Amino acid sequence: MKSSNLTRPFYFLWTTQTAANAADVLYIMALTVLVLDQTQSLVSAALMPFMRSGAQMLSGLIAPLLINRFKLPALLLLSQTGQLLLFACLAVYLQLSGSDFSLVLVFTLVFAMSFLDGWTVPARNALVPRLVAHEQGLLKANGLLSVSDQVVQFAGWGLSGVIVALLGASPTLMLTAVIYGLAATFTLGVKEPADAETLQQRHQVVSTEPNTAASSSRWHTLTEGWKQIWRMPRLRLLTLMDIIDMLGGSVWVGAFTLAFVQVALGQGEEWWGFINAAYFAGTVGGGLLVLALARAIGNRFLTAMLIGMAGYGILTSFYALNSQPFIALILVLLMGPFAELSIINRRTLIQRSVDKLMLPKVLSAQATLLHLVFCISLLVMAWLAERFGIVNLYLSAAGLTLLAFVVGLLGLRSFRTTAPSEAND
Repeated sequence: MKSSNLTRPFYFLWTTQTAANAADVLYIMALTVLVLDQTQSLVSAALMPFMRSGAQMLSGLIAPLLINRFKLPALLLLSQTGQLLLFACLAVYLQLSGSDFSLVLVFTLVFAMSFLDGWTVPARNALVPRLVAHEQGLLKANGLLSVSDQVVQFAGWGLSGVIVALLGASPTLMLTAVIYGLAATFTLGVKEPADAETLQQRHQVVSTEPNTAASSSRWHTLTEGWKQIWRMPRLRLLTLMDIIDMLGGSVWVGAFTLAFVQVALGQGEEWWGFINAAYFAGTVGGGLLVLALARAIGNRFLTAMLIGMAGYGILTSFYALNSQPFIALILVLLMGPFAELSIINRRTLIQRSVDKLMLPKVLSAQATLLHLVFCISLLVMAWLAERFGIVNLYLSAAGLTLLAFVVGLLGLRSFRTTAPSEAND
Protein backbone atom coordinates (compact mmCIF):
# COMPACT_ATOMS: atom_id res chain seq x y z
CA MET A 1 0.00 0.00 0.00
CA LYS A 2 1.48 3.33 -0.99
CA SER A 3 1.07 6.58 0.86
CA SER A 4 -0.06 8.16 -2.43
CA ASN A 5 -3.47 6.68 -1.67
CA LEU A 6 -3.81 9.56 0.81
CA THR A 7 -3.94 12.94 -0.89
CA ARG A 8 -2.75 16.35 0.30
CA PRO A 9 -6.35 17.55 0.92
CA PHE A 10 -6.89 14.48 3.14
CA TYR A 11 -3.94 15.47 5.32
CA PHE A 12 -5.40 18.97 5.63
CA LEU A 13 -8.71 17.36 6.69
CA TRP A 14 -6.90 15.16 9.20
CA THR A 15 -5.02 18.15 10.66
CA THR A 16 -8.04 20.43 10.95
CA GLN A 17 -10.12 17.74 12.67
CA THR A 18 -7.33 16.94 15.13
CA ALA A 19 -6.93 20.62 16.01
CA ALA A 20 -10.70 21.10 16.38
CA ASN A 21 -11.01 18.05 18.65
CA ALA A 22 -8.12 19.29 20.82
CA ALA A 23 -9.81 22.69 21.12
CA ASP A 24 -13.08 21.00 22.12
CA VAL A 25 -11.37 19.09 24.94
CA LEU A 26 -9.61 22.22 26.21
CA TYR A 27 -12.67 24.43 26.28
CA ILE A 28 -14.91 21.82 27.89
CA MET A 29 -12.36 21.30 30.67
CA ALA A 30 -11.88 25.06 31.22
CA LEU A 31 -15.63 25.77 31.20
CA THR A 32 -16.34 22.90 33.57
CA VAL A 33 -13.85 24.37 36.06
CA LEU A 34 -15.39 27.85 35.72
CA VAL A 35 -18.96 26.57 36.15
CA LEU A 36 -18.07 24.42 39.14
CA ASP A 37 -16.18 27.30 40.80
CA GLN A 38 -19.19 29.60 40.41
CA THR A 39 -22.06 27.22 41.19
CA GLN A 40 -20.48 24.42 43.25
CA SER A 41 -23.05 22.24 41.47
CA LEU A 42 -22.25 19.03 39.60
CA VAL A 43 -25.69 19.21 38.00
CA SER A 44 -24.83 22.55 36.37
CA ALA A 45 -21.55 21.15 35.07
CA ALA A 46 -23.34 18.02 33.77
CA LEU A 47 -25.73 20.21 31.74
CA MET A 48 -22.90 21.05 29.34
CA PRO A 49 -22.35 17.58 27.79
CA PHE A 50 -26.12 17.02 27.78
CA MET A 51 -26.72 20.25 25.84
CA ARG A 52 -23.85 19.47 23.48
CA SER A 53 -25.40 16.10 22.58
CA GLY A 54 -28.85 17.65 22.18
CA ALA A 55 -27.54 20.42 19.92
CA GLN A 56 -25.59 17.96 17.76
CA MET A 57 -28.68 15.76 17.40
CA LEU A 58 -30.80 18.73 16.24
CA SER A 59 -28.01 19.82 13.89
CA GLY A 60 -27.93 16.37 12.32
CA LEU A 61 -31.64 16.62 11.51
CA ILE A 62 -31.23 19.74 9.34
CA ALA A 63 -27.76 18.90 7.99
CA PRO A 64 -29.15 17.46 4.69
CA LEU A 65 -30.52 20.90 3.74
CA LEU A 66 -27.06 22.41 4.16
CA ILE A 67 -25.39 19.50 2.36
CA ASN A 68 -27.70 20.15 -0.61
CA ARG A 69 -26.73 23.82 -0.68
CA PHE A 70 -23.00 23.77 0.10
CA LYS A 71 -20.00 21.69 -0.94
CA LEU A 72 -18.61 19.62 1.93
CA PRO A 73 -15.34 21.61 2.29
CA ALA A 74 -17.38 24.84 2.39
CA LEU A 75 -19.63 23.30 5.04
CA LEU A 76 -16.60 22.37 7.14
CA LEU A 77 -15.20 25.88 6.76
CA LEU A 78 -18.56 27.40 7.75
CA SER A 79 -18.67 25.17 10.84
CA GLN A 80 -15.09 25.88 11.93
CA THR A 81 -15.29 29.62 11.28
CA GLY A 82 -18.63 29.90 13.06
CA GLN A 83 -17.30 28.02 16.07
CA LEU A 84 -14.21 30.25 16.12
CA LEU A 85 -16.31 33.44 16.14
CA LEU A 86 -18.72 32.16 18.78
CA PHE A 87 -15.89 30.91 20.94
CA ALA A 88 -14.04 34.24 20.64
CA CYS A 89 -17.20 35.96 21.88
CA LEU A 90 -17.43 33.49 24.77
CA ALA A 91 -13.76 33.87 25.75
CA VAL A 92 -13.87 37.70 25.64
CA TYR A 93 -17.13 37.76 27.62
CA LEU A 94 -15.72 35.49 30.34
CA GLN A 95 -12.52 37.55 30.48
CA LEU A 96 -14.46 40.79 30.95
CA SER A 97 -17.12 39.47 33.33
CA GLY A 98 -14.78 37.60 35.69
CA SER A 99 -16.68 35.44 38.16
CA ASP A 100 -20.00 37.24 37.54
CA PHE A 101 -20.78 35.59 34.19
CA SER A 102 -24.30 34.52 33.22
CA LEU A 103 -24.76 30.75 33.03
CA VAL A 104 -27.64 31.20 30.60
CA LEU A 105 -25.48 33.16 28.15
CA VAL A 106 -22.55 30.71 28.50
CA PHE A 107 -24.79 27.69 27.90
CA THR A 108 -26.47 29.43 24.95
CA LEU A 109 -23.10 29.98 23.28
CA VAL A 110 -22.06 26.37 24.02
CA PHE A 111 -25.33 25.16 22.47
CA ALA A 112 -24.74 27.28 19.34
CA MET A 113 -21.16 26.02 18.97
CA SER A 114 -22.28 22.41 19.39
CA PHE A 115 -25.02 22.96 16.80
CA LEU A 116 -22.42 24.11 14.28
CA ASP A 117 -20.24 21.15 15.22
CA GLY A 118 -23.10 18.70 14.61
CA TRP A 119 -22.49 18.31 10.88
CA THR A 120 -18.66 18.24 11.15
CA VAL A 121 -18.20 14.49 11.68
CA PRO A 122 -20.75 13.40 8.99
CA ALA A 123 -19.15 15.86 6.54
CA ARG A 124 -15.65 14.66 7.47
CA ASN A 125 -16.49 10.96 7.11
CA ALA A 126 -18.29 11.62 3.81
CA LEU A 127 -15.28 13.52 2.46
CA VAL A 128 -12.81 10.73 3.22
CA PRO A 129 -13.83 8.41 0.30
CA ARG A 130 -13.53 11.38 -2.09
CA LEU A 131 -10.00 12.22 -0.93
CA VAL A 132 -8.42 8.74 -0.98
CA ALA A 133 -7.96 5.99 -3.54
CA HIS A 134 -8.68 2.25 -3.28
CA GLU A 135 -10.02 0.16 -0.38
CA GLN A 136 -6.73 0.03 1.51
CA GLY A 137 -6.37 3.81 1.20
CA LEU A 138 -9.86 4.22 2.67
CA LEU A 139 -9.09 1.84 5.54
CA LYS A 140 -5.80 3.62 6.23
CA ALA A 141 -7.51 7.03 6.20
CA ASN A 142 -10.18 5.87 8.66
CA GLY A 143 -7.46 4.34 10.83
CA LEU A 144 -5.48 7.59 10.93
CA LEU A 145 -8.57 9.61 11.83
CA SER A 146 -9.49 7.13 14.55
CA VAL A 147 -5.97 7.15 16.02
CA SER A 148 -5.90 10.96 16.14
CA ASP A 149 -9.39 11.03 17.72
CA GLN A 150 -8.28 8.59 20.42
CA VAL A 151 -4.94 10.32 21.05
CA VAL A 152 -6.74 13.62 21.58
CA GLN A 153 -9.14 11.90 24.00
CA PHE A 154 -6.37 9.95 25.74
CA ALA A 155 -3.81 12.74 26.09
CA GLY A 156 -6.15 15.72 25.82
CA TRP A 157 -8.07 15.31 29.06
CA GLY A 158 -4.93 14.83 31.12
CA LEU A 159 -2.99 17.63 29.45
CA SER A 160 -5.94 20.01 29.53
CA GLY A 161 -6.18 19.54 33.30
CA VAL A 162 -2.50 20.44 33.63
CA ILE A 163 -2.89 23.46 31.32
CA VAL A 164 -5.93 24.74 33.25
CA ALA A 165 -4.04 24.26 36.55
CA LEU A 166 -0.97 26.14 35.25
CA LEU A 167 -2.59 28.93 33.25
CA GLY A 168 -6.03 29.23 34.82
CA ALA A 169 -9.39 28.78 33.12
CA SER A 170 -9.59 32.14 31.34
CA PRO A 171 -6.11 32.07 29.70
CA THR A 172 -6.82 28.47 28.66
CA LEU A 173 -9.89 29.71 26.80
CA MET A 174 -7.73 32.22 24.94
CA LEU A 175 -5.32 29.43 23.96
CA THR A 176 -8.30 27.41 22.76
CA ALA A 177 -9.39 30.31 20.52
CA VAL A 178 -5.97 30.19 18.84
CA ILE A 179 -6.32 26.43 18.20
CA TYR A 180 -9.81 26.97 16.74
CA GLY A 181 -8.28 29.60 14.46
CA LEU A 182 -5.67 27.10 13.26
CA ALA A 183 -8.39 24.52 12.63
CA ALA A 184 -10.35 27.00 10.50
CA THR A 185 -7.19 27.95 8.58
CA PHE A 186 -6.27 24.34 7.78
CA THR A 187 -9.80 23.78 6.47
CA LEU A 188 -8.93 26.07 3.53
CA GLY A 189 -6.65 23.30 2.23
CA VAL A 190 -9.47 20.74 2.01
CA LYS A 191 -10.35 20.59 -1.70
CA GLU A 192 -12.55 18.03 -3.43
CA PRO A 193 -11.40 16.47 -6.73
CA ALA A 194 -12.81 18.12 -9.86
CA ASP A 195 -14.97 15.09 -10.73
CA ALA A 196 -16.60 15.16 -7.29
CA GLU A 197 -17.37 18.87 -7.66
CA THR A 198 -18.98 18.31 -11.07
CA LEU A 199 -21.17 15.50 -9.74
CA GLN A 200 -22.13 17.64 -6.74
CA GLN A 201 -23.19 20.50 -9.00
CA ARG A 202 -25.32 18.14 -11.12
CA HIS A 203 -26.91 16.74 -7.99
CA GLN A 204 -27.75 20.25 -6.77
CA VAL A 205 -29.33 21.13 -10.13
CA VAL A 206 -31.45 17.97 -10.07
CA SER A 207 -32.49 18.48 -6.45
CA THR A 208 -33.60 22.08 -7.09
CA GLU A 209 -35.69 21.49 -10.22
CA PRO A 210 -39.13 23.13 -9.74
CA ASN A 211 -41.14 19.96 -10.25
CA THR A 212 -42.45 19.87 -6.69
CA ALA A 213 -43.48 22.40 -4.09
CA ALA A 214 -40.62 23.93 -2.07
CA SER A 215 -41.82 22.44 1.20
CA SER A 216 -42.13 19.00 -0.37
CA SER A 217 -38.61 19.33 -1.80
CA ARG A 218 -37.21 20.28 1.60
CA TRP A 219 -38.96 17.35 3.25
CA HIS A 220 -37.56 15.02 0.59
CA THR A 221 -34.05 16.38 1.26
CA LEU A 222 -34.43 15.97 5.03
CA THR A 223 -35.65 12.38 4.76
CA GLU A 224 -33.51 11.20 1.84
CA GLY A 225 -30.75 9.78 4.05
CA TRP A 226 -33.23 8.01 6.34
CA LYS A 227 -35.01 6.44 3.36
CA GLN A 228 -31.69 5.27 1.92
CA ILE A 229 -30.84 3.52 5.20
CA TRP A 230 -34.21 1.76 5.18
CA ARG A 231 -34.08 0.78 1.48
CA MET A 232 -30.58 -0.75 1.40
CA PRO A 233 -30.38 -4.11 3.23
CA ARG A 234 -26.66 -3.90 4.03
CA LEU A 235 -26.94 -0.28 5.19
CA ARG A 236 -29.97 -1.16 7.30
CA LEU A 237 -28.04 -4.05 8.83
CA LEU A 238 -24.94 -1.95 9.60
CA THR A 239 -27.08 0.75 11.19
CA LEU A 240 -28.92 -1.84 13.32
CA MET A 241 -25.58 -3.28 14.46
CA ASP A 242 -24.39 0.25 15.30
CA ILE A 243 -27.54 0.91 17.36
CA ILE A 244 -27.28 -2.36 19.31
CA ASP A 245 -23.59 -1.76 19.99
CA MET A 246 -24.22 1.87 21.02
CA LEU A 247 -26.88 0.80 23.53
CA GLY A 248 -24.14 -0.89 25.53
CA GLY A 249 -21.41 1.60 24.74
CA SER A 250 -22.49 4.10 27.40
CA VAL A 251 -21.14 1.81 30.17
CA TRP A 252 -17.74 3.44 29.61
CA VAL A 253 -19.07 6.82 30.75
CA GLY A 254 -17.16 8.01 33.82
CA ALA A 255 -19.88 7.43 36.42
CA PHE A 256 -20.30 3.75 35.47
CA THR A 257 -16.57 2.99 35.28
CA LEU A 258 -16.05 4.65 38.68
CA ALA A 259 -18.86 2.59 40.22
CA PHE A 260 -17.38 -0.62 38.78
CA VAL A 261 -13.92 0.20 40.15
CA GLN A 262 -15.33 0.88 43.62
CA VAL A 263 -17.85 -1.97 43.83
CA ALA A 264 -16.47 -4.80 41.68
CA LEU A 265 -12.73 -4.14 42.04
CA GLY A 266 -12.83 -2.64 45.55
CA GLN A 267 -10.45 0.19 44.60
CA GLY A 268 -10.41 3.98 44.91
CA GLU A 269 -10.54 6.80 42.39
CA GLU A 270 -6.89 6.38 41.36
CA TRP A 271 -7.76 3.02 39.79
CA TRP A 272 -10.59 4.74 37.95
CA GLY A 273 -7.91 6.84 36.26
CA PHE A 274 -5.79 3.76 35.54
CA ILE A 275 -8.74 1.94 33.92
CA ASN A 276 -9.62 4.96 31.76
CA ALA A 277 -6.00 5.41 30.71
CA ALA A 278 -5.64 1.71 29.85
CA TYR A 279 -8.86 1.76 27.80
CA PHE A 280 -7.83 4.77 25.73
CA ALA A 281 -4.28 3.45 25.34
CA GLY A 282 -5.80 0.22 24.02
CA THR A 283 -7.94 2.08 21.47
CA VAL A 284 -4.92 4.10 20.28
CA GLY A 285 -2.95 0.87 19.95
CA GLY A 286 -5.91 -0.70 18.16
CA GLY A 287 -6.02 2.10 15.60
CA LEU A 288 -2.30 1.69 14.94
CA LEU A 289 -2.79 -2.08 14.62
CA VAL A 290 -5.48 -1.57 11.96
CA LEU A 291 -3.09 0.70 10.05
CA ALA A 292 -0.41 -2.00 10.23
CA LEU A 293 -2.85 -4.71 9.10
CA ALA A 294 -4.45 -2.68 6.29
CA ARG A 295 -2.72 -4.71 3.59
CA ALA A 296 -3.60 -8.03 5.28
CA ILE A 297 -7.25 -6.99 5.74
CA GLY A 298 -7.49 -5.99 2.07
CA ASN A 299 -11.19 -5.80 1.24
CA ARG A 300 -12.27 -8.23 3.98
CA PHE A 301 -13.86 -5.43 6.00
CA LEU A 302 -16.85 -7.51 7.11
CA THR A 303 -14.71 -10.36 8.47
CA ALA A 304 -12.44 -7.92 10.33
CA MET A 305 -15.46 -6.08 11.79
CA LEU A 306 -17.08 -9.31 13.05
CA ILE A 307 -13.80 -10.51 14.60
CA GLY A 308 -13.49 -7.16 16.37
CA MET A 309 -17.05 -7.31 17.72
CA ALA A 310 -16.72 -10.90 18.93
CA GLY A 311 -13.39 -10.24 20.66
CA TYR A 312 -14.65 -7.04 22.29
CA GLY A 313 -17.85 -8.70 23.54
CA ILE A 314 -16.00 -11.70 25.03
CA LEU A 315 -13.38 -9.51 26.75
CA THR A 316 -16.13 -7.27 28.20
CA SER A 317 -17.76 -10.38 29.68
CA PHE A 318 -14.47 -11.39 31.33
CA TYR A 319 -14.04 -7.81 32.59
CA ALA A 320 -17.51 -7.83 34.16
CA LEU A 321 -16.85 -11.12 36.01
CA ASN A 322 -13.30 -10.24 37.12
CA SER A 323 -12.50 -8.78 40.56
CA GLN A 324 -8.70 -8.40 40.26
CA PRO A 325 -7.58 -4.81 39.45
CA PHE A 326 -4.45 -5.74 37.47
CA ILE A 327 -6.34 -8.28 35.36
CA ALA A 328 -8.97 -5.60 34.72
CA LEU A 329 -6.23 -3.29 33.38
CA ILE A 330 -4.99 -6.00 31.01
CA LEU A 331 -8.52 -6.75 29.81
CA VAL A 332 -9.40 -3.12 28.99
CA LEU A 333 -6.03 -2.73 27.25
CA LEU A 334 -6.85 -5.76 25.08
CA MET A 335 -10.39 -4.48 24.37
CA GLY A 336 -9.04 -1.45 22.51
CA PRO A 337 -7.65 -3.25 19.44
CA PHE A 338 -10.83 -5.30 19.03
CA ALA A 339 -13.03 -2.21 19.46
CA GLU A 340 -11.05 -0.27 16.85
CA LEU A 341 -11.00 -3.24 14.46
CA SER A 342 -14.80 -3.25 14.64
CA ILE A 343 -15.39 0.52 14.49
CA ILE A 344 -12.92 1.37 11.70
CA ASN A 345 -14.03 -1.48 9.44
CA ARG A 346 -17.72 -0.74 10.07
CA ARG A 347 -17.16 2.91 9.11
CA THR A 348 -15.31 1.79 5.98
CA LEU A 349 -18.12 -0.62 5.07
CA ILE A 350 -20.71 2.16 5.38
CA GLN A 351 -18.60 4.47 3.21
CA ARG A 352 -18.26 1.71 0.59
CA SER A 353 -21.98 0.86 0.69
CA VAL A 354 -23.39 4.26 -0.31
CA ASP A 355 -23.00 6.45 -3.37
CA LYS A 356 -20.56 9.28 -2.57
CA LEU A 357 -23.18 11.99 -3.21
CA MET A 358 -25.73 10.33 -0.92
CA LEU A 359 -23.18 9.47 1.79
CA PRO A 360 -23.27 12.84 3.68
CA LYS A 361 -27.07 12.61 4.11
CA VAL A 362 -26.88 8.97 5.23
CA LEU A 363 -24.13 9.77 7.74
CA SER A 364 -26.12 12.75 9.08
CA ALA A 365 -29.16 10.52 9.61
CA GLN A 366 -27.01 7.88 11.33
CA ALA A 367 -25.33 10.48 13.56
CA THR A 368 -28.70 11.88 14.65
CA LEU A 369 -29.99 8.38 15.37
CA LEU A 370 -26.89 7.39 17.36
CA HIS A 371 -26.96 10.60 19.44
CA LEU A 372 -30.55 9.75 20.37
CA VAL A 373 -29.68 6.12 21.11
CA PHE A 374 -26.76 7.20 23.31
CA CYS A 375 -29.00 9.50 25.38
CA ILE A 376 -31.56 6.68 25.79
CA SER A 377 -28.75 4.26 26.64
CA LEU A 378 -27.50 6.51 29.45
CA LEU A 379 -30.94 6.48 31.09
CA VAL A 380 -31.51 2.74 30.57
CA MET A 381 -28.03 1.77 31.80
CA ALA A 382 -28.40 3.98 34.88
CA TRP A 383 -31.67 2.20 35.70
CA LEU A 384 -30.10 -1.24 35.11
CA ALA A 385 -27.16 -0.36 37.38
CA GLU A 386 -29.53 0.71 40.15
CA ARG A 387 -31.83 -2.27 39.70
CA PHE A 388 -29.43 -5.16 39.00
CA GLY A 389 -25.99 -3.94 40.03
CA ILE A 390 -22.89 -2.71 38.22
CA VAL A 391 -21.54 -6.18 37.35
CA ASN A 392 -24.76 -7.14 35.57
CA LEU A 393 -24.64 -3.78 33.78
CA TYR A 394 -21.32 -4.70 32.14
CA LEU A 395 -22.58 -8.20 31.39
CA SER A 396 -25.56 -6.60 29.64
CA ALA A 397 -23.22 -4.41 27.59
CA ALA A 398 -21.19 -7.48 26.57
CA GLY A 399 -24.40 -9.28 25.65
CA LEU A 400 -25.49 -6.38 23.43
CA THR A 401 -22.18 -6.39 21.55
CA LEU A 402 -22.40 -10.16 21.03
CA LEU A 403 -26.03 -9.70 19.89
CA ALA A 404 -24.81 -7.19 17.28
CA PHE A 405 -22.22 -9.79 16.20
CA VAL A 406 -24.95 -12.43 15.79
CA VAL A 407 -27.10 -9.97 13.81
CA GLY A 408 -24.13 -9.43 11.50
CA LEU A 409 -23.72 -13.18 10.98
CA LEU A 410 -27.42 -13.63 10.25
CA GLY A 411 -27.36 -10.79 7.73
CA LEU A 412 -24.37 -11.96 5.70
CA ARG A 413 -26.58 -12.20 2.60
CA SER A 414 -26.89 -8.41 2.61
CA PHE A 415 -23.20 -8.14 1.75
CA ARG A 416 -23.25 -10.47 -1.24
CA THR A 417 -24.71 -7.82 -3.54
CA THR A 418 -22.52 -5.09 -5.02
CA ALA A 419 -22.73 -1.74 -3.25
CA PRO A 420 -23.12 1.49 -5.28
CA SER A 421 -19.59 2.74 -4.55
CA GLU A 422 -18.12 -0.67 -5.39
CA ALA A 423 -20.00 -0.71 -8.67
CA ASN A 424 -18.69 2.77 -9.48
CA ASP A 425 -15.14 1.57 -8.83
